[in-house]
Amino acid sequence: MPGAPVYLHMTRDNPAQAGRREWLGLAVIALPCLLYSMDLTVLHLAVPALSADLQPTSAQLLWLIDIYGFFVAGFLITMGTLGDRIGRRRLLLIGMALLLVLGPLVLPEFKDPDPGKLDLLSAAMSLTAVLAAIYGLKQTVQDGVGWLPALAALVGISVGIAFVVRQRRLADPLIDLRLFSVPAFSGSLAVYTLSILVLFGAFFFMFQYLQLVKGLSPIVAGLWTLPSFVAFIVGSMLAPALVSRVRPVVVMAPGLAVAALGFGVLALVDEGSSVLLLVVASVIFSLGLSPIFTLTTDLIIGAAPPERAGAASAISETGAELGGALSIAILGTIGTAFYRSRIGESLPEGISPEAADTARDTLGGAVAVADGRPDPLADELLEAAREAFSDGMQVAALVSAVLAVLAAVVVAGFLRGLRAATAPAGVA
Repeated sequence: MPGAPVYLHMTRDNPAQAGRREWLGLAVIALPCLLYSMDLTVLHLAVPALSADLQPTSAQLLWLIDIYGFFVAGFLITMGTLGDRIGRRRLLLIGMALLLVLGPLVLPEFKDPDPGKLDLLSAAMSLTAVLAAIYGLKQTVQDGVGWLPALAALVGISVGIAFVVRQRRLADPLIDLRLFSVPAFSGSLAVYTLSILVLFGAFFFMFQYLQLVKGLSPIVAGLWTLPSFVAFIVGSMLAPALVSRVRPVVVMAPGLAVAALGFGVLALVDEGSSVLLLVVASVIFSLGLSPIFTLTTDLIIGAAPPERAGAASAISETGAELGGALSIAILGTIGTAFYRSRIGESLPEGISPEAADTARDTLGGAVAVADGRPDPLADELLEAAREAFSDGMQVAALVSAVLAVLAAVVVAGFLRGLRAATAPAGVA
């Protein structure tokens, strides 16, 4: 019942200690995570170069960044469910040949003893629903309301509804919708997705700001973000110790409030601000968000029965990928809309219509247009573009602050009675 304590996993009264094999298994399984995270970071840092070389439209640039996340999100549930059926270690080894040597030695195997059939049609429907709806959103922002974006959005929504109906009717659904009736699961997933959404949006703008507004090289821009990643490590390491003494809600709700404060500081950053102000903002919201990811993942997995842990984990990671991709699609679209609106009002005279269109699409396009033009004209264009981009980043940061507060409300409403996996029985 609401407010009653809910215990997930095991408490410290019945600990299961990890041995050498388990620690080696953790190291092995961290390798694909490292490769994956590097891909995302490199892609964000490459946005200015991609803009200059490919000269994409605003919608095309957003697709370049988030199409990876949407496809990963679309396949995660399928792979998680498949892992429950054929074995999670086996699936990992199939996907990562590098792990074939150490994987069988240090990774335990587990699979659903009664797996059922894998529904590939559901997997295709989930991916189609997301991509069609997001296509409609992005094209509407770039080109205005039109029949094609509206049709795409309608198709995406319709396929999404059909997907849910199909899951309810299948004997072996791709997603066990009963999990969403568990407050610990649905609440934690919502908070996890919202937290990823606001985080990815911030870094999407920050990397461009550092390179295209402040003129830093990719390596220097990356170094300026190191403090925020240190804050992530610190917050993640502190989370288990904190929830061993208090309930997760006591850690998560204030953490989200701290994150909202950080996004508020980010909203103060403009084209003339010191880079230090941006670093301070990133450290604040990183420190606030880092415990959220650790604790919500624990709560999501703990809410599922062991034989469905793979599917629950896949849904968790799908929430992360979807949150990241939606972050670029939604916050990126909001920031792009403000950029296009502001720069359209302040483009200097003497720029050809074709060059003006390129400058209006992206900040990278404006920087490319400015190259090779006379100094007064180039300076005016760069100033207008950088100011417009900063305005868009500020608006996106304010939206992120609001979403962080919303996530804190979800925590207080759905997760206030929960205790974490490491909580001792006497935690109040």
